[in-house]
Amino acid sequence: MAKQVTIGKSAVTAVPLGLGTNAVGGTNLFPDLEDRTGKAIVHTGLDAGMTLLDTAFAYGLGHSEELIGQVLKDYDRHQVVVASKAAQDLSSGEAVLNNTPQFLRQAVDDSLRRLQTDYLDIFYIHFPDQQTPKDEAVSALNDLKQAGKIRAVGVSNFSLAQVKEANRDGDVDVVEDQYSLLHRDAEAELLPYLQQQKISFVPYFPLASGLLTGKYRADVTFPANDIRHKNPDFQGERFATIVKQVAQLQPLADAHAATIAQVALAWYIQNPQIGVVIPGAKKVAQVTANAKALEIELTQAEYQQIDQLFK
Repeated sequence: MAKQVTIGKSAVTAVPLGLGTNAVGGTNLFPDLEDRTGKAIVHTGLDAGMTLLDTAFAYGLGHSEELIGQVLKDYDRHQVVVASKAAQDLSSGEAVLNNTPQFLRQAVDDSLRRLQTDYLDIFYIHFPDQQTPKDEAVSALNDLKQAGKIRAVGVSNFSLAQVKEANRDGDVDVVEDQYSLLHRDAEAELLPYLQQQKISFVPYFPLASGLLTGKYRADVTFPANDIRHKNPDFQGERFATIVKQVAQLQPLADAHAATIAQVALAWYIQNPQIGVVIPGAKKVAQVTANAKALEIELTQAEYQQIDQLFK
C-alpha cells in the first residue's frame, strides 16, 4: 500500500500521486476527446492506486464530473478521494467568476448531482472573483463541511494575499496552484505560509506541458496555432536551456530503470512541501507510466541533485 498524506487539518487522506482529469470529458479544452477513453483513463488511474481524482466544472462544463460519476459506480466510493472545483457562473450567458456563498452552495449541489455522490472529499474555489471577501466564501464552504457535503475546503489560483484572507479563520485545508521544477515561485512565500498553517499544497502542471518528460529536442518548432507557440518556456534560449537541463535527468532515470517523467514525479512525491501531485493524461498508457513513479525511491543525494539542477 502506498503511503498516505493527510489533506490539511481535515480527515481526508490520499496517495501522494493523483490524477488530473481535464482531458477526461474536457472537450472545451481539448478537441477530439472520446468519453470511452476518458472513462478508461479514470479506471486505469484508480486500479493503479491513484486514489485522488481532481476534476472541475470547467472541464467540459460538468462533463468530466459526469464521466467520473459513471466510473465511481464500479468502486467503493469511500476508497476514492474526489476533488472538484467551481467559480465559473454561466447564468448571464457568459462565464463570470463568482465566489459568493449562494453561488458556491449551488455549485457544490450541482457537482454532487453530476458525480452521483452525496459528498465531495475536497471542494475548491477554482478562481478568485474580484468582489467577494475570501473569508466569507470559505466560511460558506466550512458550513458545507460541517454539514457533511464536503470533507475539505480548498482554494485554487489564489495569490498569497488572497490565501491569507481566505484562511482568516483557519478553515482552508488545501491550496491548488501551478508549480513544477521549472516554475518554483511558490517556494519563496506561499509554501512556507502553507506549512506554517498546516495547509496542504496540490500542484498542477507538474510535467510543465510535457517539458519535464524529455520528449523535446532543442531544434523543434511549433506552428502558430499550437498553444506552445506563445508559451515562453517553448521559445528561444529558455527552451534550449530547459531541454538541456531535462536531458541531465537521463542517467538518473536509467539508474532506476525509469523514464525522466517518472523520476520528476518521484521528486514531487518525496517533496515534504507537496501533498498530492496530479499529472493529467490523454492516454491510458500515460496513466500507467505515471503510476510507476510511486515505486521509485530517490536517495537523498538524488533528490538534492534534481533540486539543484532546476534551482
